[in-house]
Amino acid sequence: MSTATLDDLPAFSSIEVSDLVAAVEAQLTQAIVEGRLPPGSRIVEAEIARRMNVSRAPVREAARRLERQGVLVARPRHGFAVRTITTREIDDLFQLRLNLELMAVSLACRQASDAGLARLMQMVDEMVRDADSLPQSERVARDLGFHTYLCELSGNAYLHRVFVNMQTEIRMVVALIDRVYADPRVVAETHRPIARAVGQRDEQAAAAALRFHIEDAHTHLRAVFMQKQGTAPIPPKEPAP
Repeated sequence: MSTATLDDLPAFSSIEVSDLVAAVEAQLTQAIVEGRLPPGSRIVEAEIARRMNVSRAPVREAARRLERQGVLVARPRHGFAVRTITTREIDDLFQLRLNLELMAVSLACRQASDAGLARLMQMVDEMVRDADSLPQSERVARDLGFHTYLCELSGNAYLHRVFVNMQTEIRMVVALIDRVYADPRVVAETHRPIARAVGQRDEQAAAAALRFHIEDAHTHLRAVFMQKQGTAPIPPKEPAP
């Protein structure tokens, strides 16, 4: 387990809002998904509370929330630490994600509104337009926003809730591997076949486009993760056409 010194800890801004726990949770989550609190790092409650200008109680409660989400783990007599990720967990996460989103596109093709489907394509256009100017953290947020909205269009509130609860773990994985693809515009464009097929309410084409998109991302993420662990070569930088 790595222990950050006080000078190594990420910068946190002072919080002066009513919902302290949610605000602390949001800042901790951002630090984790951006890699500023890497896997294994201890959550030093007293220091984080001091930097955020809050008491330790909301920091502890925020840590408990993140533990329930699978982002932090409790260490006996040592508080909380950022959870480490294994290759098996990456595989399990993407397997669940694929099956959830396959169900989502099927339902969206059948019952989403025309306005909702048009918004999906608009999101792709915005991702492509801004891909070169956005930092990686914002590109990842928009990418997940597209998939979250796709799950929302399914009309199944439980499916949508499960996917939302997976987002932080997905972002953690991305933070571990820095930039997988060389061209962010190419990555943004890989969402277009999904949006087009769903917009045409073509379930078969939508499922095929989604499966390719997620399995390709899984392959690249897994390979880069293993390479960082010293167990595999670096994968190709661009997705297949």
